Amino acid sequence: MSRGKTSIETLIEMDPTGEENSGFHASLDKETLQPEDEEVEKQQSKDSVNFRDGVRRIDFVLSYIEDKDGEKKQDRRKEFEANLQKIGLELETEDKSESEDGKTYFLKIHVPWEVLATYADVLKIKVPFKASDIPDKEDAPMSWLCAPCRLPEHVMQPEPDYFTATFDKSKPDFFLIQDKDTFFPSSTRSRIVYYILSRCPYSKDDKDKKGIKRLLNNGTYTAAFPLHDCRYWTRSRDPNCESERYALYKYWGCFSSFYKEQPLNLIRKYYGEKIAIYFAWLGFYTEMLLYAAVVGLLCFIYGLATFDENVWSKEVCNETIGGQIIMCPLCDKKCGYWKLITTCSSSWQSYLFDNTATVFFAIFMGIWVTLFLEFWKRRQARLEYEWDLVDMEGEQQQMQLRPEYESKCTHRRLNHVTQEMEPYLPLTSKCARSVLSGATVLFWISLIIACIIAVIVYRLSVFAAFASIMKDSHTDKLDLIGNLITPQFATSITASCINFVIIMILNFLYEYVAIKITDMEVPKTHVEYENKLTVKMFLFQFVNYYSSCFYVAFFKGKFVGYPGDYSYMFGKWRNEECEPAGCLIELTTQLVIVMAGKQVWGNVQEALIPWMINWWVSRSARSNPESLYSRWEQDHDLQSFSQLGLFYEYLEMVVQFGFITLFVASFPLAPLLALMNNILEVRVDAWKFTTQCRRPVAAKAQGIGAWDEILNMIAVFSVVTNAVIVSFTSEMIPRLVYKYAYSDSTMVGYINNSLSVFNISEIPVESRPDDGESPDWFYSSNITTCRYRDYRYPPGHEKQYTYTMQFWHILAAKLAFIISVEHVVFVVKLFVAWLIPDVPSDIEARTKRERYLIQEYLHNYELEKLKNQLNQNGPNIEPCTSPAADSNSVKLEVSSDCLT
Repeated sequence: MSRGKTSIETLIEMDPTGEENSGFHASLDKETLQPEDEEVEKQQSKDSVNFRDGVRRIDFVLSYIEDKDGEKKQDRRKEFEANLQKIGLELETEDKSESEDGKTYFLKIHVPWEVLATYADVLKIKVPFKASDIPDKEDAPMSWLCAPCRLPEHVMQPEPDYFTATFDKSKPDFFLIQDKDTFFPSSTRSRIVYYILSRCPYSKDDKDKKGIKRLLNNGTYTAAFPLHDCRYWTRSRDPNCESERYALYKYWGCFSSFYKEQPLNLIRKYYGEKIAIYFAWLGFYTEMLLYAAVVGLLCFIYGLATFDENVWSKEVCNETIGGQIIMCPLCDKKCGYWKLITTCSSSWQSYLFDNTATVFFAIFMGIWVTLFLEFWKRRQARLEYEWDLVDMEGEQQQMQLRPEYESKCTHRRLNHVTQEMEPYLPLTSKCARSVLSGATVLFWISLIIACIIAVIVYRLSVFAAFASIMKDSHTDKLDLIGNLITPQFATSITASCINFVIIMILNFLYEYVAIKITDMEVPKTHVEYENKLTVKMFLFQFVNYYSSCFYVAFFKGKFVGYPGDYSYMFGKWRNEECEPAGCLIELTTQLVIVMAGKQVWGNVQEALIPWMINWWVSRSARSNPESLYSRWEQDHDLQSFSQLGLFYEYLEMVVQFGFITLFVASFPLAPLLALMNNILEVRVDAWKFTTQCRRPVAAKAQGIGAWDEILNMIAVFSVVTNAVIVSFTSEMIPRLVYKYAYSDSTMVGYINNSLSVFNISEIPVESRPDDGESPDWFYSSNITTCRYRDYRYPPGHEKQYTYTMQFWHILAAKLAFIISVEHVVFVVKLFVAWLIPDVPSDIEARTKRERYLIQEYLHNYELEKLKNQLNQNGPNIEPCTSPAADSNSVKLEVSSDCLT
């Protein structure tokens, strides 16, 4: 028997060609949109989250302002709201006279049970069907040590443990439905409403014009958001309200709770799985940073404890050794001869980070990053099970077609899997868009490289200026920092600051460009969209943030030449040299400035700016009584959480992850800085979500997406970079070669051994210092040679100024160290990855049992249903027919918007 279509099915089966089968009628006027005809008493206060009847809950709010020339917008709203009511949603409008500003209308949306049940079926939402009979896992040994960090039980586990199955509207008695009003949490209800809003048309003539996103972009509506359930600083006055926002702020968003665990289940219930997964990852990352920070701090303490064993620094600071070694000029013309003793302070500083513990820490971090990624896989697998995300990916991929993709792709073809016609982008168009996108990305990366080269040129050109200025100034008379200010230090600090400013400017510009070119590519699903944008943004950020560190670590001081044959950039600027203590301390300086500067700026951008904007917007409403500043107006005045909000949160943390892994050998305290930042970051983000942002639309996510692959890439790359830093940037290998091959197992004489000799008379005229640039002691002495940092034969030798055998020994040792460390760390990484299974055994067992129970219960349910049908029909049993065989049956056709 055929049956008529409901208004809900009308939207699901909406014909993209725009024919009359949409079932929408344009004759509905504003008055028909009111959900009830009778007058009801208005109950409006700061805690009101219901319609005027005080019963129906507000699941979504749209706001708009009537313009003087807004006739088109009014027609769109009228058609859009009429279609929403046809679907089954219930609407109620708050007139502008009732709003605080006197000009904003608020359209409140309630989704009734029939609509909820239909779309829960369409979206494959999992709901409980049986209480779990698997006993909870026993607490780990010594768990009492973590008691101070625990939150109350009612906050950590807001709902019992259930076995869940995909909701089926035709089997309501199969599921544990006690109260239809509370069966679906508010986050799921808002997600369903947003799904409908994203697909509802707003034009009578063109059915391709649809979706709330377009209406927001063209100004038809000013905002669309689900409501927070209460004010964050106090509980709701409604006894039926759970006041989850208040609980989140009290136990999660307060800075006084920085040492407490996160209520992840409550976050998931209130904000959805996608946001909860981010905070779960951020919390786990912060926990793992604790171990790296402790080991890094111990390595730093080791450097302090063995300070007096630093023989080479003592030689540099010794008046009879470092005070008598005359060094060759560090730049042409404007740099004079100088004594090695002037680098005394930087030599001692370098030892704090360049000692034998550095090698151990570099190896440790290579293993730590593997443990972090492997344990996160296990943690993620547990969350996937507990939050009903197992086997979600395939289902979601089929439903998450972007409306932009459907509207821009006019071509259609048969999907051989679903046997249905679907929109597609022709191969020629896809290739052209990809080529244009790739060319744009390459252009911007080239722009970054050009900026980095400009900073390098600045370093090369300004060094001579600093050297000339500082020879006449007496910075050593300044308290505390006077003896630290050298031309190298001043150049490094100013160049790092300039580089940081350039990084911020390029970031701001490229974010806009990356979004535009990703839109141009027209990705099919939102998962594909986010992955494409993630790759573009991270590739850019990788070059932008790390290129200056790569220059200092791997290029500075490596291609200098020697006094008689210097190397020049573009034939004009002489390449930079490292100090006799090496370039490691400069890499440390660069890392600290960029990393710390980014973290400080990120926190200002995330917390301070939204707070100031919200304060400015809501300042006039503070003096109004509660009856004039409703729940929806309070949320309307908050900052909107953009679709890419979480993307930027992930990007910030992944860039930080790169800093503490790629260059950690130069700065063992980097994990400690990251740990302190992340402890603050968790609470800043929590505070921002609960107090400064509108409630985001809930969304599902199975994991952290493309970021997982990026983290793995960084982990592998970090092994190589740290091995190269220890070999070529630090002085560890040359010291070890000298100690065990060229001395009597001591470091005495290392400084003299590591410096080559050059005849001053052989320095080319264009490289010699100008008259008066060298200090007075140089002119008052008969000095014929100067020293430089290299291993070359002295003047007069038959192989003068060519590399000595010691140079080749050191080079061989460096390459051997890189190969050995890489192989050791990679073998350990592979062994650890093999040893730790990705999915915990108890989760595997629970997943198998749940699948078994679903099949068993469904079988018993259908069997019982058949028995009841046979008992009712008696002897008049009609032959069973499949619903699919009914030619008049409704065929659900879903081409979904992203559930974000």
